[in-house]
Amino acid sequence: MLAAFAIGLIMVALPLTQLLAKIIAYQVHKTIGLLVPPLVVWRLWLRARRGRPVDDPALPGWQRRAATAAHAALYALLIVVPVLGYLSASTAPGQIETVMFLLVPIPHILEPDEATYESLRALHQVLAWSLVLLAAGHAGMAVAHHARGHRVLTRMLGR
Repeated sequence: MLAAFAIGLIMVALPLTQLLAKIIAYQVHKTIGLLVPPLVVWRLWLRARRGRPVDDPALPGWQRRAATAAHAALYALLIVVPVLGYLSASTAPGQIETVMFLLVPIPHILEPDEATYESLRALHQVLAWSLVLLAAGHAGMAVAHHARGHRVLTRMLGR
């Protein structure tokens, strides 16, 4: 996710004078994005089978509820953001092909439409920033709890 986000920032900043680098960056960004939803579904399947780590009883209830809500939002955004990216690529007026791993063409399922593209692209960007900020806040809280002596990180790692 962080790689896709960083590449996304770079690819839009690259000038057209660096067209090859721009195209490769877009295709790598799209490849990562296409891989994320199936990996998230697999992770949710594993979580359903194995269960989630036990909550730290030392944490107040509101913090446990906030962590649960943050997890739900993270999983939702990890699926929604890449789907919106794919749909925006599908509706882009320029119709640049999506090629996974720079080898496998992925057909676009929607027709080009500039208004739809602009809406989807804007939503993709806003939710991508939301995902990164939420993930950073979530990671920061895990580290903060660990620094206070809670076993949050060790439980997350299954220890």
